[in-house]
Amino acid sequence: MSNTNGHSANGGNPVENVIIIGSGPAGFTAGLYAARANLAPLLITGNDYGGQVSITYDIENYPGFPESLSGPELVEKFKEQAEKFGTRVEFDYVNEILVDRHPFVVRTSGGAEYLTRSIVVSTGARPRYLEIPGEKEFTGKGVSYCATCDGFFFRGKDVLVVGGGDSAAEEALFLTRYASRVRILHRRDKLRASKILQDRVFANGKIEMVWNTIPVEIVGEGGAVTGVKTRDTVTGEEGLLKTDGVFVFIGHLPNNDLFPGKLEMDEDGHLITDRHMRTNVPGVFAAGEIQDKVFKQVATSVGQGCAAAMATTRFLEDLHAGHQVDWSADPREFAAPRAAVAAL
Repeated sequence: MSNTNGHSANGGNPVENVIIIGSGPAGFTAGLYAARANLAPLLITGNDYGGQVSITYDIENYPGFPESLSGPELVEKFKEQAEKFGTRVEFDYVNEILVDRHPFVVRTSGGAEYLTRSIVVSTGARPRYLEIPGEKEFTGKGVSYCATCDGFFFRGKDVLVVGGGDSAAEEALFLTRYASRVRILHRRDKLRASKILQDRVFANGKIEMVWNTIPVEIVGEGGAVTGVKTRDTVTGEEGLLKTDGVFVFIGHLPNNDLFPGKLEMDEDGHLITDRHMRTNVPGVFAAGEIQDKVFKQVATSVGQGCAAAMATTRFLEDLHAGHQVDWSADPREFAAPRAAVAAL
């Protein structure tokens, strides 16, 4: 299959075979597989290079690295391998896509405009905010969403972690490298984190649990956080916890600003794909946390990026062979046929 060289739309811009939007594990894996299929993929990184994994300090559960490695190290390995086989990486941000015509149009904040036969969306997700008074005011002044980024600045200080899942547990453990005390605020009376992480949290002498508690306001003086007003979720009692920093890990929201009115999303804003990673628009595929609201792991994002690239390759092969595409028809399949089970 040909790359972009010499193939233009109406004598204008060259037409890409595939543009990958996003540079996390799903995006770089899609780039690797598309490049090995000789598609000369173009990957546009977005503003958050590497996605959420790039701000993860220690990754212990990605296969092939028993000694563990940091998120930035893993991202660089992904990038190096994808580029080795021909993925072109552009550090830019996609701010518009047009999928009501073919070739599709992709525009960036850097002023570039691309035509492409297919798109793989891997824009990922972003942290969910508390949306309480003081949060925006003190962001960067004691409020953080990344322990790896900001933990160093809290050496010898007292910090609060808000959340109860794996991310909250992992980041609380990381913060004990610096902080003198780490308190985890959770709205319930037990964590949602995996058993191994819970065991580590409860065994760490620097970590204290504050159960059945939610923050209702972040307060400070002199441009810095000094405390958090709280409410007990059982009794309704209000309180104040003095602290130097607040780290928020209460989930993520899909980065879907490009897609309203263009690609179908569920009630939570995730793109709805079938098992072939197809969206409702033929030739547009999605992988990673923009469509995965269940697993949200590096390993699953990698698998989804692989599947999206393979499905894209098949789509382009059919297109190249002259197969007719009904651009108005939803290509997804949700009901897989079941084989009859013979009676024993």
